Amino acid sequence: MNQNFIDGLNCISYGLYIVTSSFEGKDSAMIVNTLFQVTAEPAKVAISVNKESLTHDIIQKSRIFAAMPLEQKTDLPFIGRFGFRTGRNFDKFAGLNISRSALGSPIVKEHTLSFLDVKVEKEVDVGTHTLFIGEVQDAKCLLLQTEPMTYEYYHKVIKGKAPKGATHH
Repeated sequence: MNQNFIDGLNCISYGLYIVTSSFEGKDSAMIVNTLFQVTAEPAKVAISVNKESLTHDIIQKSRIFAAMPLEQKTDLPFIGRFGFRTGRNFDKFAGLNISRSALGSPIVKEHTLSFLDVKVEKEVDVGTHTLFIGEVQDAKCLLLQTEPMTYEYYHKVIKGKAPKGATHH
């Protein structure tokens, strides 16, 4: 892709989210920048997940995920814990304050504004990624009166880079 093409894509507004899932005692998590509400009644959301990620495999098997928008003041090491390392050989949850959603996904309570507990209803293969579409079973605010992290803020202020396999460059 040429730089003009990449710059054009970078104008699309995104947030940054931790997405978690669990299957047969194995927890997984990753950072995604593509989460959107599909319907209001019933509330449904979609996420885009790289097929090479462990979290993709666990969502596919468990048919559940939780999504948590990050607060703007989240630092790069915290983001990197979920976005730059694989759960295949690193425990992303070690030392963190977590709880469980009703469906069983880990809920990270540090630097997250809220959580959505989602039951997957449909998958759409989009090449390198899968869109997981599901109905929100529960949602709750965790932090009040703080700004959400946007992908633009992550790039321009935190100076973060998109890891290999990210939805967006």
